[in-house]
Amino acid sequence: MAENLFENTAVLEWLNYFAENMDIDVKKVKILDITTKNKNLIPTVESHRSTLVFTEAGHPEIFYKMWEVGLGECMVYYNEGSEAKGELIWTPVKDMIDRGINASAAMLIVNENARNTYKIGMDNDNFSKGSVHYVGSEIRSVILNKMHISSNDNVCIISGESIAVESALIAEEGHVTAVEYNANDRATMEENIEKFGVNNISIIDHVDENTMKGEPVPSFTMLVASASMEKEIDTMLKLNPHMEFLIYTLDFQCAADVPEIFARRGINDVEVIQIAVSKLNHKHMFEAEPAPWLITVRA
Repeated sequence: MAENLFENTAVLEWLNYFAENMDIDVKKVKILDITTKNKNLIPTVESHRSTLVFTEAGHPEIFYKMWEVGLGECMVYYNEGSEAKGELIWTPVKDMIDRGINASAAMLIVNENARNTYKIGMDNDNFSKGSVHYVGSEIRSVILNKMHISSNDNVCIISGESIAVESALIAEEGHVTAVEYNANDRATMEENIEKFGVNNISIIDHVDENTMKGEPVPSFTMLVASASMEKEIDTMLKLNPHMEFLIYTLDFQCAADVPEIFARRGINDVEVIQIAVSKLNHKHMFEAEPAPWLITVRA
């Protein structure tokens, strides 16, 4: 795949082409180049009214995948060539599901029903069913709040499937390395990647220097406490001595031990909190959900 297939001059030419041929406010257009690295087309189109997409020839399922997630009514504006000139054509996504991209070019996708913002803490019903027991959406909201992910961050999520998906949606210019030890959980993770159209997630089956070698170096690691926790911590600190962590556990003794685990590694900026959520059931009684400890660590 060519590097920088669409330079600044080409981007400006395409913006000008669409501005001249249709009523559009270029200041509000989201620009997405999916030729240079994995980018999340579907979440971007879902959250922006106008998305200018630069793509190379191919992608035979690009419109089918958009239609499958409910974007069939979006309008696609394009031309038949690879240059910003000629007749402008517009067609709804639902009428393009059997075709791919004919040439390296740009297309403008207009979603009249776009969401303005992404809200963290999606309901668990949104995720794929399977082997995974997802953390409650309220707890996930707190976890993501504590992680402070930026749009271009690289993060590692160990055994936190729904958190990996939401992290990928937030870090749209970054990358998420999802560690799934269990084969069934890896399969469920792959289903979620397909379902949400997040292309900035890669899955590995364990944590060590070899498996992390080809991954972008994370600035933050979220992990579910386990017997391999200290090994995971050491590996991540070796990759990035300034790594920040969030550890999830339901075990009080584990939560109490974590500050000492990091103290032995010269890290003392550790915060431990517990989150409790109760919900009113159909009998008008409150049911308490599992109350995890969340430990945030800054090296």
